[in-house]
Amino acid sequence: MGRRKIEMEMVKDKGLRQVTFSKRRLGMFKKADELATLCGAQVAIIVFSPGGKPYSFGHPSVESVAQRFLDQEATPNVSIPDQLVDQPQQENLLRQQLDGLLKQIEVEKKRGEVLEEEFNASGKDKVVKKTLNELKREELLKMMKSMVKLREKLIERASEIEASSSLLLLSSNLVNLVDHE
Repeated sequence: MGRRKIEMEMVKDKGLRQVTFSKRRLGMFKKADELATLCGAQVAIIVFSPGGKPYSFGHPSVESVAQRFLDQEATPNVSIPDQLVDQPQQENLLRQQLDGLLKQIEVEKKRGEVLEEEFNASGKDKVVKKTLNELKREELLKMMKSMVKLREKLIERASEIEASSSLLLLSSNLVNLVDHE
């Protein structure tokens, strides 16, 4: 059937008028958003429904666009999002943070190797080979404290690794984004 041309006159049926208003309002807001996104334009739309209810859309906000209009500013308060302008600086910062985290991981790996060597050299592995029933109360308490400390360190380390992998992923996504532009 396809679309047919609608004569531009007020819709007489009240229910149909409200439906038409809702659909057209959403379409108008969508077009305004596209204009703002594609062109970096500042857009503000204020519309009242047939029932008198106000609706608004603004990019970056209705207030800032209306204030600019009222003040007749020649230059916009916000034209290009700061994210796009600061992208090279953010990328450098992320790279520096990533490099720092990678160095920290290497330091921790070496520290772990040293601790493992010290542990093996101290002969404490003999205590671990005893069964729990053979250990004295003091040894069990000491072991429990060590396990609690170990658990805390593992949780802390897992958080650090998760943060560094998130930064690594973010950095690689940022690099890919910059490469595609």
